[in-house]
Amino acid sequence: FVNRLGDARVPVAELVADPVQQAQQLALETGQLGAPHPKIPLPRDLFADLGAQSRLNSAGLNLAHEQQLAALAAGLLRGAQAVYAAAPGVVVVNPASTAPLNPVSADAAPVNPASASADGWQPVLNPADLRDQVGWARPATATEIELAVSRAARAAPAWQGTPPPQRAACLKRAADLLEQRRPGLLGLLVREAGKSLPNAIAEVREAVDFLRYYAAQVEATFDNATHRPLGVVLCISPWNFPLAIFTGQVAAALASGNCVLAKPAEQTPLIAAVMVNILHEAGVPPDAVQLLPGAGETVGAALVAHPLVAGVLFTGSTEVSRLIAQTLAQRLSPQGRPVALIAETGGQNALVADSSALAEQLVGDVLASSFDSAGQRCSALRLLCLQEDGAGRVVEMLKLAMDEWVIGHPGRLRTDVGPVIDAEARARIEQHIAAMQAAGQRVTRMGRDESGGQGYFVRPALIEIDRISRLQREVFGPVLHVLRYRREQLGSVLDAINATGYGLTFGVHSRIDATIAQVTQKVRAGNIYVNRNVIGAVVGVQPFGGMGLSGTGPKAGGPLYLYRLLQAGPTAGNQALAALPAKRKAADLPELPTLRALQSLLAGLNGPLLTACEAYRAHSALGQMFNLPGPTGESNRYQLLARGAVWAVPQSALGLAHQVAAALASGNACWLEAPAAGSAVAQALAALPPEVRAFVQLRSAAQLLGDTQLSAMLFEGDADALQAQLPRLAQRAGALMRVENLSAAQLAAGALYDLSALMHEQSISTNTAAAGGNAQLMTMG
Repeated sequence: FVNRLGDARVPVAELVADPVQQAQQLALETGQLGAPHPKIPLPRDLFADLGAQSRLNSAGLNLAHEQQLAALAAGLLRGAQAVYAAAPGVVVVNPASTAPLNPVSADAAPVNPASASADGWQPVLNPADLRDQVGWARPATATEIELAVSRAARAAPAWQGTPPPQRAACLKRAADLLEQRRPGLLGLLVREAGKSLPNAIAEVREAVDFLRYYAAQVEATFDNATHRPLGVVLCISPWNFPLAIFTGQVAAALASGNCVLAKPAEQTPLIAAVMVNILHEAGVPPDAVQLLPGAGETVGAALVAHPLVAGVLFTGSTEVSRLIAQTLAQRLSPQGRPVALIAETGGQNALVADSSALAEQLVGDVLASSFDSAGQRCSALRLLCLQEDGAGRVVEMLKLAMDEWVIGHPGRLRTDVGPVIDAEARARIEQHIAAMQAAGQRVTRMGRDESGGQGYFVRPALIEIDRISRLQREVFGPVLHVLRYRREQLGSVLDAINATGYGLTFGVHSRIDATIAQVTQKVRAGNIYVNRNVIGAVVGVQPFGGMGLSGTGPKAGGPLYLYRLLQAGPTAGNQALAALPAKRKAADLPELPTLRALQSLLAGLNGPLLTACEAYRAHSALGQMFNLPGPTGESNRYQLLARGAVWAVPQSALGLAHQVAAALASGNACWLEAPAAGSAVAQALAALPPEVRAFVQLRSAAQLLGDTQLSAMLFEGDADALQAQLPRLAQRAGALMRVENLSAAQLAAGALYDLSALMHEQSISTNTAAAGGNAQLMTMG
């Protein structure tokens, strides 16, 4: 009732009423003792009020509850005695016998240790204790890869013809099975991936959320008559989230009607094999999702280059994503379009804290963001920028607090920091720390080492640096860099962060609204966190993914992700946003400069040109802010931002109008090569209003290829002309370029370029309770 103190209409007697008596009265009225507030949903029902897309929240586990701990301990003990195996998810007849080598079973590993090496099996060891062999993995052979792709291609018509509610039902059953088998999954995550128990629990929950989120979206909004899948999709997942990201990729591809070739990280194939079995058990046909373990350089490369693969979902390094893009640029998809690539890559994630930040809260959030999961999260904090007023106190608090953290076996509850994934990762991290120390930067190693020396452990490091430019590439481990800045330098600090080219996660700690606004408006990052930690994005609450060198988009667990896995059609664009409640009304949008220019363009058009440009204005989500569901005390907002300059390649006046209108509707400038004198494009270009010409520039091909501000290409033409362009674009420096193509016939028939291809998604999560109390609870009637 704190909020009622300033309300003169509330009698004093009501303010000082006994809260126990009020709770008892509520119990009499509801018939429940200790009944929850009717406006505060229980955790399980957090997403139950979303209309057709309502879903159950994933179940957590209370590690302070003795009975739950006892059940967990029993499950972990059983899991520790199991030996798992992962093999290609196709049935292959052994030439020496008629018995098939069946896909992996988590219950009985079909491996003879005596002949395992000769049969191609490789041991999978526990990164926390190399004496513990978790299981065996056998990489896919070239024959198995070809067989798997052909089986997936044959199965594609039947799976894409399955009604969306039936596909969704399979995913929901898989989510239920995951929750039922959680103890065994937790044990495998701890042993194979070095996950601490809290991290393993969170990972199972995230996998469950992905399954239910995409199932709900497909069940509510998809129609096989209009939502046509790509066909065969390749999913390449990382080792740092071997269940959650693996499941998210596969679930999205399956939900949208694609058949999946799943290539897990070579370090963590076992949990992927268990997940594929669960999907099969839940009703997904065996040929619709197949496991293909192996190294990226062999199995992954062969799959990426296969002509029947129409889309690739990749999470990993920026360098590997560029190699994938260059391979895909050598061919078109079976539909004659660029092969779809969704890449979620690295980050140089930063957090800026000014002198108004609450030091105790800041220290807790920084430690969790930097060193949880041994710093092996895509979203992990790499750079902490502290205003020099009070920075010394914060750094000292960080060091003292971190010295209480325990480095050890992740299966123990007392452990805070587990191992890194392998010897190569450990060597890279230690080399970076040594190089920084040799360069004169102050290095402090922290934490209590109880690891026993049997695994790949790295003692966390805090490195005080003198400038941001010392960070040349992401260091994927428990290393935090700290930079001190003066208040007047905040703008240049933000510029330097943007100049790294990465844009995954960013945090700000401040009690000054003007500072928060300045920082969040200037930083280019896919996920921004205010007065909270910068890790642990929740599916559908904080859709996850970056911009620039940090990824192509769309965001995983967001409203646009499934649409990237469809062929172009009437479902493309921002129509998926229609169900979200916008905070800003559409009537306000013409105030934006590019939309004012689009309005000028509309004023001078008629016929098909006017119809096309009006459609882009109607579909634009520029300048709108959407509220996403989440827990009480937290605000989660979502918006789309201009992606960057658009390279327009028109062949007709209609094509130019489409491309300029699409660029303006998404907030971007439009660049193109000078058209031939007297051509229809030249005449249409000359007729553009002055307000529009301010956003349209003529440049040479060399200038266009060399400018890293370019973020997308809109192409009008045939497949051969498009194919000639793609390899050059893939060789460009900077962020990967999105290419959308439509032929003159498609444009004449009313097709539209996908506006979401020209925009970046951004999620902003704010701890609203950090401003001195939980305002939502205070004002709740």
